Amino acid sequence: MNFSEKLQILRKSKGLTQEALAEKINVSRQAVAKWEAGQAYPDISNLIQISDLMSVTVDYLVRDADCMARLDASGEPADLKELIQFRLEANVNTYAAFMNETDSSRLDSHDFRYQNGPYTYHDTYVGGERFAGEEAVWKNGKAAYAMNYLGRVLDERFSGNFLKEALRAADQKMPYRGPEFYQSGEYSYKCSVNGDFSWFQGYEEIFCNDIKVYECYFHGGLVS
Repeated sequence: MNFSEKLQILRKSKGLTQEALAEKINVSRQAVAKWEAGQAYPDISNLIQISDLMSVTVDYLVRDADCMARLDASGEPADLKELIQFRLEANVNTYAAFMNETDSSRLDSHDFRYQNGPYTYHDTYVGGERFAGEEAVWKNGKAAYAMNYLGRVLDERFSGNFLKEALRAADQKMPYRGPEFYQSGEYSYKCSVNGDFSWFQGYEEIFCNDIKVYECYFHGGLVS
């Protein structure tokens, strides 16, 4: 997803017209129209204003999601694609889908496990409204990928069901947690990532209307 597409989605998610957005950041409606048509690009001061208004990072705005899933040049592309596909498959067969919960692996932990062919996925976390955890993937019994996460609920309007719904929408472009942007009713989910599947760090957040109700930091990559 490029900048023009992101800007349109974010603007509409805020219920703003091109004119209203232009007024808020002190530019002309024609400027906003050109940005959304891909005919021009805002300068850094406008990007900062847009990022503040839309509650996203400048990095999220300017980074093309196609590069987020680029392959690790030192590895085998087919193997990496297969690993990413399995991680997405495991994602919709465990926590995010209320499925395959297993016995606790640690004191008071919540655990989920999924296996298909040579791959095994395990997700374990502790806590509730403040939580921390790790998910990992093994191939033929050898660790291949791991990701740690730490998050918290910020407001009573948070919906765990909406978080799971957003996580199930992850795709090949954003296979880390959830998609770049997802919206359902009054809730919106946003996720930004630096790096690629081999080595990355990211941040996800949920808004109820304009109120941030949840946030989570995560980082991970390939292991050997």
